[in-house]
Amino acid sequence: QVQLVESGGGLVQSGGSLRLSCAASGRFLSIYTMAWYRQAPGKQRELVASITSAGNRNYADSAKGRFTISRDNAKNTMYLQMNSLEPEDTAVYYCNANSRTVLGDTRLYWGQGTQVTVSS
Repeated sequence: QVQLVESGGGLVQSGGSLRLSCAASGRFLSIYTMAWYRQAPGKQRELVASITSAGNRNYADSAKGRFTISRDNAKNTMYLQMNSLEPEDTAVYYCNANSRTVLGDTRLYWGQGTQVTVSS
């Protein structure tokens, strides 16, 4: 079982920055790909960025050039540095992690989400 806890959300003005964190804990053998998703009111959840255990990154077009995803494997923690924030970035941000459990299977876990609000 993996528990994911996001933090770092909040209210920021347009053009500002925030850094989100996602800390994984519990019993697991390893964590493979981790990712950030977001869901704005009335919209579907969408991928923001993902990162493999080897550090390979993938970004949504809306995040390219403004957001940077990273992870510290020793701390089982993932980060999302968000710069030049826009009101359109307002959403609940969720992290997920693809993990190999102690039973040997692979499961996907989600955090509870953290609210990011960007004012104009």
